[in-house]
Amino acid sequence: MDPNDSFREFVAAHQQALMRTAYLLTGDAHQAEDLLQSVLLKVLRRWSRLTHVERPEAYARKALVNQHISWRRRRVRTELPTADPPDQPYSSEDSTLVRLVMRQALMGLPPRQRAVIVLRYYEDRTERETAELMNCSIGTVKSQTHYALARLRELAPGLAPKLAGLETEEAYR
Repeated sequence: MDPNDSFREFVAAHQQALMRTAYLLTGDAHQAEDLLQSVLLKVLRRWSRLTHVERPEAYARKALVNQHISWRRRRVRTELPTADPPDQPYSSEDSTLVRLVMRQALMGLPPRQRAVIVLRYYEDRTERETAELMNCSIGTVKSQTHYALARLRELAPGLAPKLAGLETEEAYR
């Protein structure tokens, strides 16, 4: 089998899941596409060595997280502070508004905290898997999760009831 064929099969099988992760990390479809494309190019360059790896998708996911954090470190802040924050409508009945508020709050988190939230709660990864993907200790995952949830409660007070039980669930995972 041609190595390019096996890479094409890999991309066909995992592209949607990787794109979802990229989108949740960046919060923007175009940036997510750019992030995924740059990571897939890196994976392609190493594909001959990765074919012997048991789970190349884990390698690609870890590369997504690392590349995103690297990009965020270099990015210039474009937000401008204002004297009066904008009103944020919230209706517990409207899931679209909840998603928009959550997305906006996620964008307010530092890259590592956002990565922890995406991996733990959107991708439903364990603390150990998240630590492996982020190349850090389980304790770091726990502390980053704690700080990220606290920050999300500040950024989106209307979502605080939905976020209230998350840290207590940690003990039972």
